[in-house]
Amino acid sequence: MEKKRKSGALKMPYLYDRYIHFATLILVFFGLVMITSASMGLAAGNTIYLVSVVAKQIVFSVVGYVAMLLVAKAFTFQRLRNSISLIVLGTVGALLFALMFGSVGGAKAWIRIPMPGGEVTIQPSEFAKISIMLVVAVYLCDLKQKASTNWELVKTPAIIIAIFAFIVGFLQSDFGSMIVMLAIAVIIFLIPQHPQLVKYQKVVFILIVLGIVGVVFLISPIGVNFVEHLPLAIYQKNRILSAVNPFADKYGSGYQLVNGLVSFASGGFFGVGFGNSVRKYTNFPAANTDFILAIVVEELGFLGFLIIFTCYALIMFRLFKYAFKMKSEKGRVILIGTAMYILVHFIFNVGGVTGLIPLTGVPLLMISYGGSSTMSIMVAIGISQAVISRYRTGEIE
Repeated sequence: MEKKRKSGALKMPYLYDRYIHFATLILVFFGLVMITSASMGLAAGNTIYLVSVVAKQIVFSVVGYVAMLLVAKAFTFQRLRNSISLIVLGTVGALLFALMFGSVGGAKAWIRIPMPGGEVTIQPSEFAKISIMLVVAVYLCDLKQKASTNWELVKTPAIIIAIFAFIVGFLQSDFGSMIVMLAIAVIIFLIPQHPQLVKYQKVVFILIVLGIVGVVFLISPIGVNFVEHLPLAIYQKNRILSAVNPFADKYGSGYQLVNGLVSFASGGFFGVGFGNSVRKYTNFPAANTDFILAIVVEELGFLGFLIIFTCYALIMFRLFKYAFKMKSEKGRVILIGTAMYILVHFIFNVGGVTGLIPLTGVPLLMISYGGSSTMSIMVAIGISQAVISRYRTGEIE
């Protein structure tokens, strides 16, 4: 009765969540404004570069918004089941195709598309995060029948996710994206309630706890000596060591983090004023990408951070609200998976730029410069809106 009343009141064929929609628009617009400001320092008087950066982000944001609306209208679980093989093959193909292009920052994770006046880059690993959610939803959720063995039940999604992780982490050398993908995968794996999954879910839960303990150990003074013996690249070891003490090599591996901390300290509550950042005019790497939060806080203070945090929190709260209401395991995986996509990126980015955890090169979604991450999270939100809409119209329970 309540759903019928809402439908009549809104007079809309699709009952999207307005709060999620407007919070997403605020984040995208806020991101565009801050990318423009942060890029001024990197442009160093090069107006063409500044215009190019802002124009690209506007195009990606518009494309992402249109994709979000289209997906919100067209997505159904039946269509997902019919196209899951194509989605998996397309994701693997795109990840492998990225290996043909040169590395950026040590990772071969981008597909480069030549354009007039420059090039556009696409990072397939961002979209692989969505594919993981869809794979878990199709193969592990709302299952009624029993498999011959426990392994038979989880084999297909486990192999698919392992292939994604192997390509991204080891072939592309994008360790940060691999960690995010696996973090999303293990969290949503705990959602399905099939009795044959319980054993594996207990193991995964233990691994999550051990992983958290391991990270705390590595960034503690006790773990510093242990880091030296890990089979990691030099730059990866330096990121861990910089998180422990960025001032140990403040002009080398800790330079970026030290500059970020200075920006945070300069901002206060209200900041130094929009466009007035000093650090962005110094040799501050990734000022408009991974470290854009430092520029936000320097210019707009804690208030700027609060805007971002509030919008993220609102989106995640609404996603969890509907996830706990519905019986559909597929729906819960999509909604909680999207919330985890946002949360994991937020924790890794904020933790990295403040020195609480090692840097992973993970962007701040919809705020950092980057078309792939912006479009990917907006598509994920569009899928979540489709699930919410179909729940509110009674198509799924």
